Amino acid sequence: MSEAVRRYIGDIARATRSADGVELGASPRAALALYRAAQAHAAIRGRTYVLPDDVKAQATAVLRHRIFMSADAQMRGRTGAAVVSETLTRTPVPAEDAARAAG
Repeated sequence: MSEAVRRYIGDIARATRSADGVELGASPRAALALYRAAQAHAAIRGRTYVLPDDVKAQATAVLRHRIFMSADAQMRGRTGAAVVSETLTRTPVPAEDAARAAG
């Protein structure tokens, strides 16, 4: 996995920690789980390298239950899945060429 994609995963995890209504965001272990899920997603598609799209495809399933919302956020109906979706929208995506180059 390229350094750019590793940084992307770290950026996503860090961003969940400061999202609105989040009491406890994605931990380093959650980032590691996303790393492994993205590798598996790429392998299933016959690739030895991970693209940002692999990370995006797995992020919600891997992270949503690892994000703990404040009581107020829960009362407003805010969910971990919404936090992940917003985080993916806001986090800059590394160039695909950089992801492939380091494979």
